[in-house]
Amino acid sequence: MMHYHGTPITPRAVLETLAGENFCISYADPRDLKVCLKIGQSLMLDNGAFSAKTRGIPFDPEGFYEWLDPILGHPHWGVVPDVIDGTETQQRELVKSWPYPKSLGVPVWHLGLSLDYLCELVDDWGKVCLGSSGEYWNVGSQKWQSRMDETFNHLSKVFGRLPWTHGMRMLGQGLERWPLSSADSTNLAVNHKSMTECAYCIAKRIDSENPTTQWSLRPVQENLCF
Repeated sequence: MMHYHGTPITPRAVLETLAGENFCISYADPRDLKVCLKIGQSLMLDNGAFSAKTRGIPFDPEGFYEWLDPILGHPHWGVVPDVIDGTETQQRELVKSWPYPKSLGVPVWHLGLSLDYLCELVDDWGKVCLGSSGEYWNVGSQKWQSRMDETFNHLSKVFGRLPWTHGMRMLGQGLERWPLSSADSTNLAVNHKSMTECAYCIAKRIDSENPTTQWSLRPVQENLCF
């Protein structure tokens, strides 16, 4: 699994010890962009919709594209704009707005949306970000786990070999049962000052945690499913 460490990471001297890591830079707070472009292996360029939702401010997709345009290119990739807690119609409209090659972007499927829409995105893009919102906001909760099981059951049945899935806010699930291809979180950025481990040590520990690459169908609690 590729591990993307969320930013900003302060102080700057700590960030600079993390050369060679993969970083997640959000449009909502891109203060570490210049440094991470210099020292990072690759960048996940997040659209900032989640931060806008939690702050109660409007999400600005056009502003995101203006910010993204001069920096988007392999090996970096952008998160296609999405609507937190939005309908599938709203999601489709934003996905259509993506102006770059599909190889440079990954759309978001929120766990509360239909599995048919998930397969539609995979068919069209090859990769998909898994977003936790609505009743599945709490990553790791029993309801969330059940929905993740249902999701991977469905992907396995439809595609056989699983597509690339990126877990948003899911680095903490690095040793869990879901075969994520990549994931991000702000665990390091938020917690390194309060832990006895140095930031570099935390990053290396997280980087060493990889889920299985295989999936076996699991029973799902019916009362937690759609």
